[in-house]
Amino acid sequence: MRFTAGQVAAIINGKIEGDAEQAVTSFGKIEEAREGQLAFLANPKYEDFLYTSGASVIIISNTLELRQPIHATIIRVADPYSSFAALLDKYQELRTMQLTGIQQPVFMQPTVKLGEDVYLGAFVYVGENVIIGNRVKIFPQAYIGDNVTIGDDTILHPGVKIYHHCVVGKNVKIHAGAVIGSDGFGFAPQADGTFLKVPQIGNVIIEDNVEIGANATIDRATMGSTLIKSGAKLDNLIQVAHNVEVGNNTVIAAQAGVSGSTKIGNNVMIGGQAGIVGHLQIADGTKINAQSGVSKSIKTPNTAVTGSPAFEYTSALRSQALNRNLPELEKRISELEQIIKSLRASA
Repeated sequence: MRFTAGQVAAIINGKIEGDAEQAVTSFGKIEEAREGQLAFLANPKYEDFLYTSGASVIIISNTLELRQPIHATIIRVADPYSSFAALLDKYQELRTMQLTGIQQPVFMQPTVKLGEDVYLGAFVYVGENVIIGNRVKIFPQAYIGDNVTIGDDTILHPGVKIYHHCVVGKNVKIHAGAVIGSDGFGFAPQADGTFLKVPQIGNVIIEDNVEIGANATIDRATMGSTLIKSGAKLDNLIQVAHNVEVGNNTVIAAQAGVSGSTKIGNNVMIGGQAGIVGHLQIADGTKINAQSGVSKSIKTPNTAVTGSPAFEYTSALRSQALNRNLPELEKRISELEQIIKSLRASA
């Protein structure tokens, strides 16, 4: 695709310095970009590349004062990183909008209801009574079970599996290999030591503007719904168990796991490889550091925790500092014991 600096500035509400007709056809890192590419500068430590970059158009901050002239056309914005993200999103949207129609082979039950400008890639399976909204893009080898609903402008990447009766909202992105609505891990111990499977008859509800990473798994509820609320962002390789609720605009990094029936509040940030046990309450605004193990509810909003078991962040840092000093403390205690022993001997 080809854009002029003027068109880019209009999309991100930027101010042009230089040639508004300067054209770009792709994107590049500021340190590697070449002619015909667009780059951005958000981190000040990369400023030196601004004066040597081969990019034709560069997005920079309104407040950045140039130390020397540059050859590229400049677009000034309040937040270069967010503006560049918005531009990439628009670029992706324009690319996917071009995809329409049904490739073959596709298996689709006659009871399916399709919206306008839908794209179904080859080898997609769509079950009974499925409702697919407008401009939905479903890439090859996806599976959509019976009675699933998918909202407008949602994108399902290759190999996504959505089990029966699940609900996916509008403008949702689910990446390759993710599984939505597989059985929750429910087994009843028996007297003879075996386990009786508890049927999982609920579903998963994913609200609007959610993104779910590749190979993530979200289990269906035993009864009721596992719920991912609007604006939540889940990274790759995340496990969300049955009857969990993930709050609005909560973000969870890769390889984290949330056990059954835990309720996570709004605007929570969970680091990679963190683990949360079942039936807990995690308050709004909580920050859980990477590899933390959360075994108790966090009831105070905006609390930061770390460690396993996880506890309050600043207290944990003090404990870590003390742990580092233990060898020196042991040496000092040993010296004090010798002094006391000598004093007793001379008394």
